[in-house]
Amino acid sequence: MGHSVLLVPVPPLEAFVVSRWQHYDPVWVSTDPAFAHAHVTLLAPFLSGPALSPRAVGRVAEIARSAVPFDFRLAELGTFPNGVVHLKPDPAGPFRDLTARLCAAFPQCPPYAGEFPDPEPHLTLDLASEEVTERSTRAALAGTLPVSCRAERVQLAWYEEGRCHVVAQWRLGEPAPERVPAPQPQRAVSQRPGARSGSTWRTTSATSG
Repeated sequence: MGHSVLLVPVPPLEAFVVSRWQHYDPVWVSTDPAFAHAHVTLLAPFLSGPALSPRAVGRVAEIARSAVPFDFRLAELGTFPNGVVHLKPDPAGPFRDLTARLCAAFPQCPPYAGEFPDPEPHLTLDLASEEVTERSTRAALAGTLPVSCRAERVQLAWYEEGRCHVVAQWRLGEPAPERVPAPQPQRAVSQRPGARSGSTWRTTSATSG
């Protein structure tokens, strides 16, 4: 089954991250132009099925409305023990604050299903291998890093093979959603070999730091 994710889009790195998704799992690349492949995760996995109700979505909207946009910088690379090469946002505090507020509102959704109770905010770039290292990734991003960004939106995205799309998104500090959520049909999918490991590097990579 699919699952939802709450995240902050990072448009300046979208092209690079999409290229890596296409390399590992092209069927997971979204055709929704609003879908943020490049992002900093706030809470995943989030709700699914009947639990992803208008009331729950409304609570997320309240949290987004009460927050304010903030600036951050992406320059420092790191690699988690599971091999995920990532960028560390500076400052990380505003992301942690949003995650803490979402966790308090939805205690049934611990970060990364409880595997990493104190996740480190990050933007996933790639998966380490004989060919992929922090050095090679930095070289691939030459001319792009460092990136100065502004967190302006919280996006509620649906993740499912062949069906990744935006459910709703809100501008921080503004009450009206940019996209009104509608019930989404959900179906079981059979993952092809390698899909699970790809999913790990896309959305469920973190560390207690």
